[in-house]
Amino acid sequence: MSPLRWDVLAVSFLLTLPLLALGLRGDLSTHDVVTRVPWCLAAGWGVVALLRWAGTPRPPAGSSLADEDPGPAAP
Repeated sequence: MSPLRWDVLAVSFLLTLPLLALGLRGDLSTHDVVTRVPWCLAAGWGVVALLRWAGTPRPPAGSSLADEDPGPAAP
Protein backbone atom coordinates (compact mmCIF):
# COMPACT_ATOMS: atom_id res chain seq x y z
CA MET A 1 0.00 0.00 0.00
CA SER A 2 1.43 3.32 -1.06
CA PRO A 3 1.98 5.93 1.67
CA LEU A 4 0.70 8.58 -0.76
CA ARG A 5 -2.85 7.26 -1.14
CA TRP A 6 -5.61 9.79 -0.55
CA ASP A 7 -6.90 8.03 2.58
CA VAL A 8 -3.41 7.87 4.12
CA LEU A 9 -2.83 11.54 3.35
CA ALA A 10 -6.21 12.50 4.84
CA VAL A 11 -5.57 10.64 8.10
CA SER A 12 -2.03 12.04 8.23
CA PHE A 13 -3.36 15.56 7.78
CA LEU A 14 -5.81 15.02 10.66
CA LEU A 15 -2.95 13.76 12.83
CA THR A 16 -0.82 16.77 11.84
CA LEU A 17 -3.43 19.40 12.79
CA PRO A 18 -2.60 19.43 16.54
CA LEU A 19 1.09 19.58 15.69
CA LEU A 20 0.55 22.57 13.40
CA ALA A 21 -1.59 24.24 16.06
CA LEU A 22 1.20 23.85 18.63
CA GLY A 23 3.64 25.31 16.12
CA LEU A 24 1.41 28.30 15.39
CA ARG A 25 0.81 28.92 19.08
CA GLY A 26 4.58 28.98 19.70
CA ASP A 27 4.88 25.90 21.89
CA LEU A 28 6.98 24.11 19.26
CA SER A 29 9.70 25.57 17.06
CA THR A 30 9.57 25.28 13.29
CA HIS A 31 12.34 22.69 13.44
CA ASP A 32 10.32 20.56 15.86
CA VAL A 33 7.21 20.75 13.67
CA VAL A 34 9.11 19.86 10.48
CA THR A 35 10.87 16.91 12.08
CA ARG A 36 7.61 15.49 13.49
CA VAL A 37 5.48 15.75 10.34
CA PRO A 38 6.98 12.56 8.78
CA TRP A 39 5.98 10.69 11.93
CA CYS A 40 2.41 11.82 11.34
CA LEU A 41 2.62 10.40 7.81
CA ALA A 42 3.93 7.10 9.17
CA ALA A 43 1.21 6.99 11.83
CA GLY A 44 -1.45 7.73 9.20
CA TRP A 45 -0.14 4.90 7.05
CA GLY A 46 -0.21 2.56 10.07
CA VAL A 47 -3.77 3.53 11.00
CA VAL A 48 -5.07 3.00 7.46
CA ALA A 49 -3.20 -0.30 7.10
CA LEU A 50 -4.66 -1.55 10.39
CA LEU A 51 -8.19 -0.49 9.45
CA ARG A 52 -7.91 -2.08 6.00
CA TRP A 53 -6.61 -5.31 7.57
CA ALA A 54 -9.40 -5.35 10.17
CA GLY A 55 -12.05 -4.60 7.55
CA THR A 56 -11.03 -7.36 5.14
CA PRO A 57 -13.47 -10.29 5.30
CA ARG A 58 -11.94 -13.61 6.25
CA PRO A 59 -12.51 -16.77 4.20
CA PRO A 60 -14.69 -19.45 5.81
CA ALA A 61 -12.78 -21.65 8.23
CA GLY A 62 -13.19 -24.97 6.42
CA SER A 63 -12.53 -23.88 2.86
CA SER A 64 -9.27 -23.76 0.98
CA LEU A 65 -8.36 -23.90 -2.67
CA ALA A 66 -7.12 -27.50 -2.37
CA ASP A 67 -10.47 -28.72 -0.98
CA GLU A 68 -12.58 -27.33 -3.82
CA ASP A 69 -13.98 -29.66 -6.46
CA PRO A 70 -12.44 -28.74 -9.81
CA GLY A 71 -15.70 -29.61 -11.56
CA PRO A 72 -16.55 -32.31 -14.07
CA ALA A 73 -13.71 -33.58 -16.19
CA ALA A 74 -13.84 -32.82 -19.90
CA PRO A 75 -14.43 -35.89 -22.09
